[in-house]
Amino acid sequence: MLKGWVFNLLALTGALLWIVLAGAAPAAAQTGLAGQPVPVCVARAAPGMTPRTLFAEPARFDCGVRQTALGSGDYWVLSAPVHAAGPADIRIGSLWQERVTLHALYADGAILSAVTDGRSATRHLQLGAIIERGLPERSAPLVRLLWHVEGAANLRGILVGARIATPAESARANLLMGAVYAGFAGLCIALFIYNLALWGALRHRFQLAYCAMLLALMVYATSSSGALAWAWPDILNNDRLRINYVSVGLAAAAAMLFARSFFEPRVFAGWLAKASNGVCGLMLVTVALLATLAPWQITLLDRFFSFVFIAQLGIVVPILWRGWRARSNYLWMFAIAWASPIVLACLRVASSLNLIGWNFWLDNSTILTMTVEALFSSLAIAYRIRLLSRERDEAREQEIAARLLADTDPLTGLFNRRAFLRHAIGREEDQILLLADIDHFKRVNETIGHDGGDEVLRVFARTLRLSVPPEALVARIGGEEFAIVTPAGLAVEAEDILARLRAARMPYDLSVTASIGTCTGPLARETDWKALYRGADRALFEAKAAGRDRVRRTHAETQIRGRIAA
Repeated sequence: MLKGWVFNLLALTGALLWIVLAGAAPAAAQTGLAGQPVPVCVARAAPGMTPRTLFAEPARFDCGVRQTALGSGDYWVLSAPVHAAGPADIRIGSLWQERVTLHALYADGAILSAVTDGRSATRHLQLGAIIERGLPERSAPLVRLLWHVEGAANLRGILVGARIATPAESARANLLMGAVYAGFAGLCIALFIYNLALWGALRHRFQLAYCAMLLALMVYATSSSGALAWAWPDILNNDRLRINYVSVGLAAAAAMLFARSFFEPRVFAGWLAKASNGVCGLMLVTVALLATLAPWQITLLDRFFSFVFIAQLGIVVPILWRGWRARSNYLWMFAIAWASPIVLACLRVASSLNLIGWNFWLDNSTILTMTVEALFSSLAIAYRIRLLSRERDEAREQEIAARLLADTDPLTGLFNRRAFLRHAIGREEDQILLLADIDHFKRVNETIGHDGGDEVLRVFARTLRLSVPPEALVARIGGEEFAIVTPAGLAVEAEDILARLRAARMPYDLSVTASIGTCTGPLARETDWKALYRGADRALFEAKAAGRDRVRRTHAETQIRGRIAA
């Protein structure tokens, strides 16, 4: 089994790496991105810079520097020469910025400008967290673009993902991303309702933690995709980015709580429980700081968030190791379900630390990975519930077996005295009590030994059981004394029972007989049982006194009248 889940883990990892690499491939392969990419160069803003002078002096821009190496501040970003006729949509990635002004230079020398501040960025946000500004159709073609970026935090870059698209291409991109996000939202909603309903019925803590994680992921998907901006067009774009941090941080904390409650307690015993609690607490503190302070000191807060995320990813390793050492039943399911989120989370942390560049598909990878995680985690939950149900059934079987052992005579398999009385007392109609006692049983033991005597008892008990209807209660209530209780209206002939006992093949072909005393009367209360037993016992004594191997009968009311007369 270990090799199986390792193979699946590697397969999923390879598939996700292929997705990311495909996202970094040429633009023609990126069907989720609209239009053509636009190479850009950057220059730090300085007094006296104007759009027209900068268009005329492209040499002032650095095209080879890594944007994230320049720090925060105000910048000018110049595109490479472009050629676009007709209406065009200029698309860029959404980042922490205060204000972005787009200047478009046309072949006739005209420059058109469009200002995008925090609020207007929200109104122009497209699915996939892409800010799109449309340029009108002009007789002269578009030849170059220039952006003035003010208040750039430069966490992932100054200006990323610049592309020129036609309105039709933009619409197709929105349609594609809308289908992806709608599918993810539908999956999350269905899983949320399903697991919440299961939690209401079964009350397993891991189901509630899973629902909390799904809820946080739905919020994150709504915010990070840009759908929140469509539903709430007046929200500041930086506030939307703040919601991204909060929701993904809460999802990570809920995921850790899910793992804590999903695995067996022995997996998180000792220091691992304290470490996981510490990481969750640190994540919640970081989320609170980002929610209240951002964009103040956003660079510091972003780095701190990334390192806390690294700590949470790092604790997965000892969890898996402890699960393997503890032979957890759920390790392989957990490993498969969380392989893709862990791999992509590592890549996203690498991107946040600027170890790898910004990428559209990596920026939207949460949808892909969490879809895989949600499906496999649901399977893991189903598997967990199946094991819990099996454990419950086994516990019930053991309880029933223990109860049977407590209620059953170990030698004959019949009810013992305690179980017999529990089932017999409380019957509404008149009952017949038959007491059967093996004749000269001491002589049997002396003749064939105690082992032979035990076998005689087993054959005797089996014959009694086969001689009465299934509704009758049969029990061994003493050494060689047996009791039978049946409703008075149920025909049970004691003589037939004795005949069967005579015909039963005993060990060493020994001839064994018995005497039976019967008594009929009510059996609703314990006092009725005592009266019924005294009557049957007296009848049994009479059968023994009359020569054994015979039946004697009496009635409980006869015994009562006799006591009153006396």
